[in-house]
Amino acid sequence: MRRQQIQTYLFVFGIVLTVSACFTEPNYSNTPAIDFKGLFKYQIAAGGGVGQAKRDSIVITIGFKDGDGNLGVDNPTEATIASYSANGGWGNYEIKTFRLINNKYVESNLLNNSTLFFPELTKGKPKGAIEGTLDFNQTFTYGKVNYFSPTKFQIRIRDRDLNASNVIETDTITLPYLTPN
Repeated sequence: MRRQQIQTYLFVFGIVLTVSACFTEPNYSNTPAIDFKGLFKYQIAAGGGVGQAKRDSIVITIGFKDGDGNLGVDNPTEATIASYSANGGWGNYEIKTFRLINNKYVESNLLNNSTLFFPELTKGKPKGAIEGTLDFNQTFTYGKVNYFSPTKFQIRIRDRDLNASNVIETDTITLPYLTPN
């Protein structure tokens, strides 16, 4: 009888030890690292009224890893925006748009991409390594005359200590523009 109990306890201890070994915290750098996960495009039909033109919406998905988990800013204040802007002219999410013009990719400055922020990812949680995905949505409106250009994006993020990640590039996708250049 005792031998059977000891074997049961050893079996349970072995299972607990095996399962606990699966939950070791990853050892990531405190500088964020990102990778390209996907680019999804869908069309939104035109509706009635002002601003309801037909448009293409894209969603860019990136993966991230960060060793200290200090990614994101909730409700950035003017001081926060000024601090980020003074250190490179961008928020905590930078996206650059490149259009193919005359067989060469040229940066296209879109006003709504100037200072972007994503929310804090570990609010109320202890400091530590995190990983996951971020989605960014952008809309390209059709006009009376449209110029379709192959487009790709370069993306990087940075944490609250202003450590910038690596730069990644998306796949190419054709999108509508209101001007030829």
